Amino acid sequence: MVIFMLKLKKYCFIILPFLVFILLWPNQVGATSEIPFMYSGAYALTDGRTNRVLLGKNENLPMANASTTKILTCIYILEVANLEDMVTISSNAANQPKVRLGMKEGEEYPLKDLLYGLMLESYNDCAVALAEHVSGSVEAFVQALNTKAVSLNCEDTYFLTPNGLDLENEDGFHHSTAEDLCRIMSYCVWDSPKKEEFLLITQSLSYSGDNGEKIYHFSNKNALLSQMEGLLSGKTGYTAKAGYCYVAAYEEEDERFCIALLACGWPNNKNYKWQDAKALLNYGRDNYNNVEIKPEEYLEQIPIEGYQGTLELEELFQENYVIGKGKFPGLSVLLEEEEHVRREIVGLSEKRDVVHKGEILGRANYYIGELLLYSVPIVATENSYEWNTFSVFRLLIRQYVDFY
Repeated sequence: MVIFMLKLKKYCFIILPFLVFILLWPNQVGATSEIPFMYSGAYALTDGRTNRVLLGKNENLPMANASTTKILTCIYILEVANLEDMVTISSNAANQPKVRLGMKEGEEYPLKDLLYGLMLESYNDCAVALAEHVSGSVEAFVQALNTKAVSLNCEDTYFLTPNGLDLENEDGFHHSTAEDLCRIMSYCVWDSPKKEEFLLITQSLSYSGDNGEKIYHFSNKNALLSQMEGLLSGKTGYTAKAGYCYVAAYEEEDERFCIALLACGWPNNKNYKWQDAKALLNYGRDNYNNVEIKPEEYLEQIPIEGYQGTLELEELFQENYVIGKGKFPGLSVLLEEEEHVRREIVGLSEKRDVVHKGEILGRANYYIGELLLYSVPIVATENSYEWNTFSVFRLLIRQYVDFY
């Protein structure tokens, strides 16, 4: 027995560390994945609903973005032009550099066909022909394009060409950021009034058309469209300055992601962008879940400072919006396992003698950490008064005015 105990004690020094290692090994179910290795000089993974950056590197750095420009060109043309129009090709459009359809000055093409050429093959001549048809000149078109970008809260985007070819002027160079490109793509696939038309074009694996004189065939260069289930749309790009670029939108069940990659290698590293894209999307799927913020139909009765008594209040969620990022269609957000949304009530401390039904009394602000996501109004669901001489006088005056 003594010998056995001595042997057990001896082997405990070997076995015990191994047991501790096994017990402390992290459970991979629900564990946070490591940040993937990325080739891209700049990238962003965003929540497709709120545009919150979930993972990024240099996501706000202005960089040349090549043909990813064409996603904004496409959606803008879809929103302002007639798909049945015929487009006459100018000398400027016909002389655009490769990649191009090879149109000749004076030829006419259906506008719809040029949009397919723009997005599937990334033809530079299609972009210029469409821009001139819609706005009269490339200069006028890119001015409208930049106005559109501003309306989407793209603060670091400045376009000089409709096709993404590199260009500079006294105000800067043609550029965007990974975060802005995600925001543009999110708008294109989920928010634009022409989102269905945009998806019809960008989800087509191929397209054939003719202008009455010749037939042409286009093949989609977005390889992930047929490789990854859930990928909704995407656009590649390349210039010598920008390197390989890629922007895409992804949706699976109730999770929406956008990704943007800039400076993702140069020849001969054309496939880096596909590796980075898969890594980012897999990171998003592994680490984030869509959480619906379920508002109470009525808030608890809240005492208002300066007002005697309590008042029943209601949050007007139909008027909710994402701060600084435009209208928001629902109360859902992508969260990591340890994240949560907190609500702060503001504005209810103002002194009031009279509260009228429907009056906005404050706001409910929703945060992830210190990031303000939503701000929704809180209104009174009933009339209430603090009965004093002043409030009675105000009430009588109000009723008198309303009567006459």
